[in-house]
Amino acid sequence: MSLKMIDQMDVKGQRVLMRVDFNVPMAPDGTVADDFRIKAALPSIKSVLAAGGRLVLMSHLGRPAGNGHEPHLCLAPIARTLSGLLGSDAPGGVLFPSDDCVDAAAIAAADGLGDGQVMLLENLRFHAGETSGDADFANKLAAMGDIYCNNAFGASHRPHASMYAVPMAMKPKPCVAGELVAEEVTFLREALKEPARPFVAITGGAKVSDKIGALKNLIGKVDTLLVGGAMAYTLLKVRGKNVGSSLVENDKLTEAEEIIHLVDSSATDLVLPVDHVCGRELSHESPVRVFDGEIPDGWMGLDIGPMTTARYTDVVRHAKVVVWNGPLGAFETRPFDVGSRQVAVAMAACTSNGGVTVVGGGDTASAVELAGVTDRLSHVSTGGGASLKLLEGEDLIGLQPLDQG
Repeated sequence: MSLKMIDQMDVKGQRVLMRVDFNVPMAPDGTVADDFRIKAALPSIKSVLAAGGRLVLMSHLGRPAGNGHEPHLCLAPIARTLSGLLGSDAPGGVLFPSDDCVDAAAIAAADGLGDGQVMLLENLRFHAGETSGDADFANKLAAMGDIYCNNAFGASHRPHASMYAVPMAMKPKPCVAGELVAEEVTFLREALKEPARPFVAITGGAKVSDKIGALKNLIGKVDTLLVGGAMAYTLLKVRGKNVGSSLVENDKLTEAEEIIHLVDSSATDLVLPVDHVCGRELSHESPVRVFDGEIPDGWMGLDIGPMTTARYTDVVRHAKVVVWNGPLGAFETRPFDVGSRQVAVAMAACTSNGGVTVVGGGDTASAVELAGVTDRLSHVSTGGGASLKLLEGEDLIGLQPLDQG
């Protein structure tokens, strides 16, 4: 897929309505706790401002009820953070005109922007029309732009108004991609069409059900499939292993068995944990034991063990392409973070050796950030759900309205 890019457009004097993904973690004091997604959107934001464009940013935050303003999900703190990040690239700062994204004040502010100015609309999801894809809501947003730009990969799998109905309402005006979206698509789809070998996939996380589509698409394409996290215990149970009180999706055992059969009839090598770091419960205070093979009753697997970690890191270091989606343990709680940290470091070593390393968003991005290797990987995705859709081989609805390059 070749998308027309925002930097190919003459934006001077034009209102660029840019969908960004500023759905970021917020601290208890109401400030931004993690600005990773905001920073990821900066290249296209800065390019529009430098070229004299008039930038109207729109985003969501959290899951409001859709019945109006909710102060704890207001985007004003994000506007302040963005102003600080832009600095001299936006001398007037980021305007935040209203507590409603489509009221008269917001519309007037968009109409009154000068060249090189930027504003941020209030949380789109304060209106139920955003998640329902409502045409009237979309038309109000569309009226604020002369050019539409999707720079929100993390929301591109959702059929929401700002992702689909707005660009459709704006046509035949230009509807283009931001640098972030183009980069995500390049790494997560185009670069994996004919990958160098060995091609390795790592999947983890809590639920095998969340990864079934991706697993089916990857089996037969990857040389090695490394599995960790709680989802590994559903697969191990299918293989007849005792997994103690580890998290198992008992209602997904049939699907897990299907995955095992698909692997057995393919050229993909499925590697499951052979030892486990276990606790009585998921807490800092829990006693910790390492068990080889099976897990006794009363213990739960919370991280891959040292032998498994050694094997996984060796496979990753010697790979040419690695795609990782889902942490390999309960990395937020020490000491169950070791496996994910060590694999993250191995990913960085793979990159240094000339390999291509791609990390799916969400918790996996947080895991590599904690390991301190984000900047040493080829690409860290801003979108967990969207990246999974591409790994499943599916199209993203948010890309469908965009002009082809």
